[in-house]
Amino acid sequence: MLKKIGRLFTIKTRFEAWLVIYAIALGAVERGHAYLQTYPGWSGWMLALACTGVVFVAGGKLLDSVRAPKPALAVGRYPAPTIRHSLSGRSRPRRQPSYRAAERRISRRRD
Repeated sequence: MLKKIGRLFTIKTRFEAWLVIYAIALGAVERGHAYLQTYPGWSGWMLALACTGVVFVAGGKLLDSVRAPKPALAVGRYPAPTIRHSLSGRSRPRRQPSYRAAERRISRRRD
């Protein structure tokens, strides 16, 4: 029975998440308005901005939690796409420098 009641308070879709974000925003604006009346001046404005800033943080977390994560490897009919890298990148293997620079033909060093 508690599971059935608990499912009522679970946010399952993005639409429900947007409704919750809207409710949080209404409460934050109302609380910010109360702060502006209680604390006139810059302190009231800072508290009101903090209240409305919380909506962005909470809304982002809610929307991220509702969206299903993409699988790391696609399982199904189609194979996972392979990413091919060109050989001209920074991790291209290079020839190791020789420590016998004086013996090279192209060396300009004179002993």
